[in-house]
Amino acid sequence: MQLLIRHFCTRYICNYIRINRLLLQAALLLFLALPSQSLRAEQSSASSTNQAVSPSQTKSSKATDEAVIELESFQVTATRRPSPALDVSEAITLIKKAEITRKSPDVLAEMLRGQTGTFFQQTTPGQGLPIIRGLKGSEVLHLVDGMRLNNAFFRNAPNQYLGLVDAFSVSQIEVIRGSAPALHGADAMGGVVQVVTAEPDFYGEEWLTEGRIYGSVDSVDQAYVGRAEAAMGKTGNALSAGVTWQDHGDRSVGGGETIVPTGYRAQAADLKWRYQVTEHGELMLSGQVLEQPSTPRSDELVPGYGQPLPSSDIYEFQPNRRSFLHARYRLQSQSNWFERMEIHVARQVMTDDRLSQERGSSELVKEANESTLDGFTLQFNSPWKSGAASSSELVWGLEIYLDEVRSSRLLTDTGTGVSQSARGRFPDQSTMDSVAAYAANRWQWERLSLEAGLRYSRFDVYLPGSSSTPTARVKPDDLTGDVHASVELRPGVKLVSNIGRGFRPPNIFDLGTLGPRPGNRFNQPNPNLKPETVWSYDLGLKTASTAFEAELFLFYSDYQDKITSVFTGETTPEGRIIVSSANLNSATLYGIESGLRWILAPGYTAYAVMNYTRGEEQEVALGTVPADRVPPLNGRLGLTWEPGNGLRLEPWLDFASKQDRLSPRDQEDPRIDPNGTDGYVTFNVLASWQINPRLELGLRLENLLDEPYREHGSGLDAPGRNFGLWADFHF
Repeated sequence: MQLLIRHFCTRYICNYIRINRLLLQAALLLFLALPSQSLRAEQSSASSTNQAVSPSQTKSSKATDEAVIELESFQVTATRRPSPALDVSEAITLIKKAEITRKSPDVLAEMLRGQTGTFFQQTTPGQGLPIIRGLKGSEVLHLVDGMRLNNAFFRNAPNQYLGLVDAFSVSQIEVIRGSAPALHGADAMGGVVQVVTAEPDFYGEEWLTEGRIYGSVDSVDQAYVGRAEAAMGKTGNALSAGVTWQDHGDRSVGGGETIVPTGYRAQAADLKWRYQVTEHGELMLSGQVLEQPSTPRSDELVPGYGQPLPSSDIYEFQPNRRSFLHARYRLQSQSNWFERMEIHVARQVMTDDRLSQERGSSELVKEANESTLDGFTLQFNSPWKSGAASSSELVWGLEIYLDEVRSSRLLTDTGTGVSQSARGRFPDQSTMDSVAAYAANRWQWERLSLEAGLRYSRFDVYLPGSSSTPTARVKPDDLTGDVHASVELRPGVKLVSNIGRGFRPPNIFDLGTLGPRPGNRFNQPNPNLKPETVWSYDLGLKTASTAFEAELFLFYSDYQDKITSVFTGETTPEGRIIVSSANLNSATLYGIESGLRWILAPGYTAYAVMNYTRGEEQEVALGTVPADRVPPLNGRLGLTWEPGNGLRLEPWLDFASKQDRLSPRDQEDPRIDPNGTDGYVTFNVLASWQINPRLELGLRLENLLDEPYREHGSGLDAPGRNFGLWADFHF
């Protein structure tokens, strides 16, 4: 019976979705035009996602928060000003802390699986990144508390660095889908992922304390996750601290096979202090660290498609670590120049050390790679009256980032024990510095809002020479901008449109990488690259009421001077294909994103997501071919039922159709089936019980039909049937 159900779901449901996707999208568009259930709820001007409430406050108001329509939620990423998401023309995806608690993700990016406009890709456990509108890696800007996570060796492909941000210290994830060049600058080509960590917040003249203990277990990889945090404070002075520990065993995939090696551990800690310096000024100091001591690169250690043997005998990230120190000062002012000023100063140190040994080789390679990224940002929000029937707000500021990369290799002959130093993966002491100034103004009339912005960015990238590579220096600069418009067709229904020109300068990874790459490749440096650019367009409808929300976006991106790996026609002695990067290709990406949430009746909420992306790439040698790593049609269908007494039940389906539109690079990649990645449907259930305001218990039942599947572009199969338990205790 189980096999029959699985066969029916995979074959017929996926085919139904694929064949009828245009009809489904048309039905959604028609549904958006239906009369609203009621007028949009009034917004609270005091709320902001950057001002997290205490755990006890969160629990006491949880039932209310769950009922709030997502498009009515406050967010800060898109316009650098707290705004209801419905009032922002950009396509926005929001993930709340409660969802992270229930799902207990291995890595933070898993939370973007099944969300509107995003697709999750995982090369190996302990890492993973979202694909947004067909773009990924350094083609998407990643921020933590407003500061860049992207560094000088952030590659334009799936990588592990977002996996070094602790998911269990996060209060909200915010995603801009589409280019955001004026306010966010370089790398924000496919979109922006902003991670907002929780902040302590207390009220009253007496000192108060509170704490939290969270624990989770999963059967699919014998995983144990623990989180302990505590906070103390009063009005104007608050301190919080937390530690997280994860231990994941080897993963069982659909059908029961265990993939070895896939186990890893991670430990994290965070500390945050907020202090009211003056009546209108607040200082925040924080520190974060996460380390994975030894994580296997599973796609190098497990044979892929067309590989009788794996590419490597040893390949460990050993260790990978991110340390982050951050200071922020906010000042509210009544001056004629600005209403709000915000200064950020931060240092991020990213360690990407590796231990590897090619298959059949006697040479053991120990790599040490480290990026030290110092950042300074200054921003002003300056509201002003532009007429009797309109208002305006100017957001303007300055950003400076200085990045230095240290890189080395130690080669040891395992037969003789003799060691010698060698050039690192990147030129040692390479630097990538940047300065940018930006300004964006928003005009608001009764039913129309318009925003336009510009940014000037200048980069200085320096790569020291060696015996095998020459010294190189590139100084790209660019003027980028965007325009956003929103028209209220009727209360709670808005037509929005966005146009932007983004760019991404070549970083040290693009210019100077030397060594093994995924997919049995070996990269040679090319210091003669120029920036990539993209023109991004979208048109969408957003609607929200007290009982219903929905969005539908059509998007198109024109990607020029794409930096891509080119086969040189040579191979290494170990059999790896030698590649080098070049600005040879261009690509067009277009598609549809849709999502809805509907309160059917008190206690019942249905939701649905469907995403479709298609891409073509123009290659010099081959002409027009399918674009690289484009996700298949995918989405999620679910229902939440809250009968009262703290009970909550949520069954849902995750689905994707087959993706057999493969680029030439996809076809050569041993992580991707050359016949295409099969479609799938998984059935999942979440159940939880809020026993009292302090204690909540939960059950996760994931991939209940034990579907064997792989998310397109991933380096290993997805987890099989999982039984998970979690407990969240506040005191």
